[in-house]
Amino acid sequence: MKKSEMIDAIAKETGLTKADVEKVFNGTFDLFKKELGKGHNVAVANFGTFKVSKRAARTGRNPQTGATIKIAARNSVGFKAGTALKEVVNK
Repeated sequence: MKKSEMIDAIAKETGLTKADVEKVFNGTFDLFKKELGKGHNVAVANFGTFKVSKRAARTGRNPQTGATIKIAARNSVGFKAGTALKEVVNK
């Protein structure tokens, strides 16, 4: 499902205008990005948790040449589904 399809579905379900739904939708995900960017977790009850994890620097290999390369440390975002979401998916 694409963003525009989600906005249409939410507007239909709630009776709000698409413009209002889009503002809330964008605001929600902007807030998620802001908090995750600060290294904070974002938990949504009955849905799941977005969590920032740190990946240490490591040595890798270029698959084309076999040369050793250094891969810098970085943060990544993971998602752990909540119990209610798991139940819906596994019905």
